[in-house]
Amino acid sequence: STRADQVYLALAAEEHGQLDRVMELLQPEMVDVRVVPDVMDLITLRGGVEEMDGLPIVHLTSSPMIGVDAVLKRVFDLFFGSVIFVMAAPAMAFCALMVRFSSPGPIFYKQERMGLDGKVFHILKFRSMPVNAESATGAVWAKDGENRAFPFGSVMRKYSLDELPQFWNVILGEMSLVGPRPERPVFIDEFKHRIPRYNLRHKMKAGITGLAQVEGWRGNTSLEKRIERDLYYIEHWSLWLDFKILVRTALGGFLSRNAY
Repeated sequence: STRADQVYLALAAEEHGQLDRVMELLQPEMVDVRVVPDVMDLITLRGGVEEMDGLPIVHLTSSPMIGVDAVLKRVFDLFFGSVIFVMAAPAMAFCALMVRFSSPGPIFYKQERMGLDGKVFHILKFRSMPVNAESATGAVWAKDGENRAFPFGSVMRKYSLDELPQFWNVILGEMSLVGPRPERPVFIDEFKHRIPRYNLRHKMKAGITGLAQVEGWRGNTSLEKRIERDLYYIEHWSLWLDFKILVRTALGGFLSRNAY
């Protein structure tokens, strides 16, 4: 007969009390014993096993942005972000002049958004609406058919030109070129209770573009589907995936019919 040299124990959580008895039975045998923890249903994002001071640790939720990966993504962002910023400078100068002559008020618009690990930062945009656009309504979710933007502001929003200043956020390290689009804290307070796993998208630095956006899930579309694509991106992140999303964005993936 063939003798086993490795034994894998996959017990349900309620059966872990039997491990002592199983180990006692296996003690006379020359086998390696491994335990498969019954936590698969609890793993929500990039789960894995690590060791801390000799103790095995199963992490159920983890960000890919640690160690060398975090450095590589930052170098990627700095290089391509700086190149695109320089290339987009003429378009940004034109937009700045048009905003100045189209509507009284500042050229740029700063707004609170939530990024990596829930840290709040100020996203930078070209102003596309009158200064007092939300004074009566407060924070409002952008939707099709609204008429809050001034004429050139509508053009910028249609072609995502109002987003160009965010390359400065990338250079500063507040955002990444690719990642889940950042949302306003006032909306997150609602979404995190309504949409399962919503806050897991903050395990990655917010991006100018992302997988959800190039697949058309932006604007007033399904939040659930957008979160699904954000979490898929985080789970499968690589520099090659970032590069492919940037190429798709450059080829028009960010020019969605849902941009307004």
